[in-house]
Amino acid sequence: MTSVSERFLRYVKFNTTPDEFSETCPSTDRQKLLGAALVEEMLAIGIQDAYMDEHGYVYGTVPGDPRLPTIGLIAHMDTSPDASGENVNPRIVEYHGGDILLNEELGLSLKESEFESLRRHHGKHLIVTDGTTLLGADDKAGIAEILTAAEFLLKTKRTHATLKIGFTPDEEIGRGADRFNVKAFDADYAYTVDGGTLGEIEYENFNAAGAKAVFHGRNIHPGAAKNKMVNSQYIAMEFQNLLPQAQKPEHTEGYEGFIHLTDMEGTVEQSTLRYIIRDHHMGKFQEKKALMESAAAFINAKYGVGTVELTIRDSYFNMREKIEPCMYVVKRAMGAMKSVGMDPVAVPIRGGTDGARLSFEGLPCPNLCTGGENYHGRFEYIPVEDMELCTKMLVEILTNT
Repeated sequence: MTSVSERFLRYVKFNTTPDEFSETCPSTDRQKLLGAALVEEMLAIGIQDAYMDEHGYVYGTVPGDPRLPTIGLIAHMDTSPDASGENVNPRIVEYHGGDILLNEELGLSLKESEFESLRRHHGKHLIVTDGTTLLGADDKAGIAEILTAAEFLLKTKRTHATLKIGFTPDEEIGRGADRFNVKAFDADYAYTVDGGTLGEIEYENFNAAGAKAVFHGRNIHPGAAKNKMVNSQYIAMEFQNLLPQAQKPEHTEGYEGFIHLTDMEGTVEQSTLRYIIRDHHMGKFQEKKALMESAAAFINAKYGVGTVELTIRDSYFNMREKIEPCMYVVKRAMGAMKSVGMDPVAVPIRGGTDGARLSFEGLPCPNLCTGGENYHGRFEYIPVEDMELCTKMLVEILTNT
């Protein structure tokens, strides 16, 4: 039987970074390369109906006792575009405290003084990067844990619930649930295996939206520009300064929401600012969107109608309202965590998962830990022992009769 760490080390070699500016599904063809490899592996371990659809979604079933609920486990194949996912070069370090040198040439270390989570992992075997890419534990660890649990069930013949497996593309750019076939998946409820620190379970997340502000100016030769030139870049900066500075992500935590400027581009003639808007509380979420609309109205009143075009599009909503009527789903997971020695704790997601949107489509779907730390960057790492424990947790969820 293949170990969870062997699987994980194989999966991270696939570059599956999405492209938020692409209109295709999946947004990058390279995600399908991992999808095809996963289907081949699933068929090899005995998941007879494994397949990838035309949109790059991978599905499969491990049949179980029909008297038990049908439970889904879902993970995503793409990795964050915040750091390179190309030529990932992981290695395993037996950790006994102190700093871990990731890259001698770059002088880059994973420092215990900067990343306090390391103190919880003395004596464990940590999979780390070489400091030039992310690792990809978000969410290839989830895929590895799901398939290792599935193989265990297939080989041991232990009585268990029917398992529905789903692997999605483009979760990191907010599209993972776009073409997920909830009806064909046919689970009573599910879990995304897409969390981080050991023991965490999440069933409330941000309400989320994306905003795009396009600013129009007038370009005149600078030598003859007096009282004629209108520089869209200055107007864009003025718009940004109208937004509450305390509501930036670097000033918030816990249940506090934010308005985050993610990228910008511009010339004198035209500039574009892109934002994400987040808040757990629906009322405050709506207030943030209204604030941006007020800022746009002010700019248009000052410089003329059409100076700024603001588009706001909702992405997903807080799944708490959909999970609270069926808290037995959370209790089942917490019971499984306790049975394998974890200390379960419910925490709010300062982000989102496919499960948020799937919950609103009628598939209750809390989020489970995978054991990873420091997602989306070069200092990402995951303990082998925690991946193994998460795999046992999944088995317990499926075998708890």
